[in-house]
Amino acid sequence: MAESNDSVFVDVEKIYLGGKEHHVRTGCGSVSVIVYGDQDKPALITYPDLALNYMSCFQGLFFCPEVASLLVHNFCIYHISPPGHELGAAPISPDDPLPSVDDLADQIIEVLNYFGLGAVMCMGVTAGAYILTLFAMKYRQRVLGLILVSPLCKAPSWTEWLYNKVMSNMLYFYGMCGLLKEFLLQRYFSKDVRGSAEVPESDIAQACRGLLDERQGINVLRFLQAITRRPDITSGLKKLRCRTLVFVGDNSPFHSEALHMITKLDRRYSALVEVQACGSMVTEEQPHAMLIPMEYFFMGYGLYRPCQLSDSPRSPLSPSCISPELLSPESMGLKLKPIKTRVSHEG
Repeated sequence: MAESNDSVFVDVEKIYLGGKEHHVRTGCGSVSVIVYGDQDKPALITYPDLALNYMSCFQGLFFCPEVASLLVHNFCIYHISPPGHELGAAPISPDDPLPSVDDLADQIIEVLNYFGLGAVMCMGVTAGAYILTLFAMKYRQRVLGLILVSPLCKAPSWTEWLYNKVMSNMLYFYGMCGLLKEFLLQRYFSKDVRGSAEVPESDIAQACRGLLDERQGINVLRFLQAITRRPDITSGLKKLRCRTLVFVGDNSPFHSEALHMITKLDRRYSALVEVQACGSMVTEEQPHAMLIPMEYFFMGYGLYRPCQLSDSPRSPLSPSCISPELLSPESMGLKLKPIKTRVSHEG
């Protein structure tokens, strides 16, 4: 395990939420961690999807005032980037060993130990959700709960394998080229956000495209190769003893994967939220849809959003506003039922 004197601390105020960046050296290379908040509070760690970091995967969620107040009031946030995905990252040497998904999960325990953290709450998106689920299986005592957005749990289908192979070739020969970014935007967002000949590309997609320009192609390729070689972890899902809240956009390419996963999790401790008219990255496309389910989820841990009765009339947490079924006693506390969120479209 890496000792603290082998790690480098960069005391630089970040624009994003005033967080500070730490570079933690692990057995599989250096990992960037952005820490925001009071480190005496319980820890929430995040892990993004392929080619993303905290800025491009969780900015929308933390810029949603009500969600930010819920999370920042209750947690210290630790944004973990996949190796070489942080802002300003240099290309990783081709001579460095290619990490496996197990290596990436093991890096997380080294990060937790470096910061002296015990059990943590975890939030991950797609590939990041897979890494955190694997982490929870390997280190069950270190995970309080899982919030998974459009998660993966099976080995790649033939369709995904072919899709990833094409992206791998583009990354190898052309780097972060325009066509590759189109593939990635299809992975992340619904068609409405990506735009078409009739509908202009949304600000969200444009911002994401710009942030993708900052990635080093070789670093993204390494993460993609690890995810493409991932094993099926379905058989281990029933053994998880933490609560799990799964979000998925109904336009996500991984929608069926999330539905499969929820059927394999222990029903007493898990819930599915399907977000309509949304792609994979609910954190960016419809972060407001995550608020109320997360409020219910955190209530099982005794956590609440400050000023919930006056701060947001759209999302009160007074007991009279909560379905009794949602608060039925369970051995681990709160029981969540599968719900769908709907988005009304104005003509």
